[in-house]
Amino acid sequence: MNPLLAKLHPYPFERLRALTRDITPNPEYKPISLGIGEPRHPTPELIKTAIVENLKGLASYPATAGEPKLRQAMVDWVTRRYGVVLDPATQVLPVNGSREALFAFAQTVIDPTRPGATVVCPNPFYQIYEGAALLAGAQTAFANSDPARNFAADWDAIPEETWARTQLIFVCSPGNPTGAVMPMSEWTKLFALSDKHGFVIASDECYSEIYFRDEPPLGALEAALQLGRNDFRNLVVFTSLSKRSNVPGMRSGFVAGDAAILKNFLLYRTYHGSAMSPTWQQASAVAWSDEQHVVDNREQYRRKFAQVTPLLSEVLDVALPDAGFYLWAGVSRLGVDDVAFARGLLAQYNVAVLPGSLLAREAHGVNPGAGRIRMALVAETDECLEAAQRIVAYARSLGA
Repeated sequence: MNPLLAKLHPYPFERLRALTRDITPNPEYKPISLGIGEPRHPTPELIKTAIVENLKGLASYPATAGEPKLRQAMVDWVTRRYGVVLDPATQVLPVNGSREALFAFAQTVIDPTRPGATVVCPNPFYQIYEGAALLAGAQTAFANSDPARNFAADWDAIPEETWARTQLIFVCSPGNPTGAVMPMSEWTKLFALSDKHGFVIASDECYSEIYFRDEPPLGALEAALQLGRNDFRNLVVFTSLSKRSNVPGMRSGFVAGDAAILKNFLLYRTYHGSAMSPTWQQASAVAWSDEQHVVDNREQYRRKFAQVTPLLSEVLDVALPDAGFYLWAGVSRLGVDDVAFARGLLAQYNVAVLPGSLLAREAHGVNPGAGRIRMALVAETDECLEAAQRIVAYARSLGA
């Protein structure tokens, strides 16, 4: 067996199941889960129709590089969204969702034969980043989020000698779980570090279309272009239709950026066997070409968060995030830690939330997720409101 498998940490949901195995939730309440970030708004009809109309694609082997129609739809969306013009033949590739691509990307760009090969991750983080790094033969370094700076990652806490060994950095903007969006100043800093040390930047932007301010989140390609980095050197962005279009089961997204890196990534993917079904390709092209369903979806999240956030802010340390569909709430003022809060809430009110400490690693002397919980407001508004009311009742029972 691959000895690197032993380095993998249990997934947060596996750890939560173990921590709550002894709990029998109060049967007086129907179960509500705010734990898993799985979009549950209805899938748009135009996408379902496109799938049905293109079932003949199931009889054909897919092209790993994607059909020209799909690549064109993807680069057209990038131009509309970010004002960035890409070459559909060399600067974009379809992928089977961002999770698959993020993992595979590390296997492509990491050279484990170089001493001290390192991958830098934000902290807290999406655990695929860490797993991808470890299975590629690299070690990890973490940049903790700073609540005093809107949960921005503290890149300055990474020592110069660590940057010198870094081959890849994962960036998540809007962030999971914090919802924070990286400003231009942060991108300027990371691009300068990349130029100095030669590492690749992988920008996970799967939450980019769910935002609460008038200005949409700044994207990595957009930031690079504004800084005159027209070749997008050492930069690849990752996005998907799962959150944008409510099709997590389609496993459809794309990567875009540095053409030289994508050429090697395509080579890896050809052997890996990760081509997207022709049926999904046709439906994906339809999804990337339509914006109205995205606007409607975003408005539904805005209405939901506008009702739920003020209610929870009465008892928890929580505010409207920049973007995404999570609330990242502090519970320390209630006199309990995040695991105890999650256990008690499940036992008394049958609501599942994810303890923040399970989403982070101890780094620089602290676990930056400790004392917080992540709530995924992915269900319909009425169910999220009911969950919020139960959370308020539980918090008040603790003295809030």
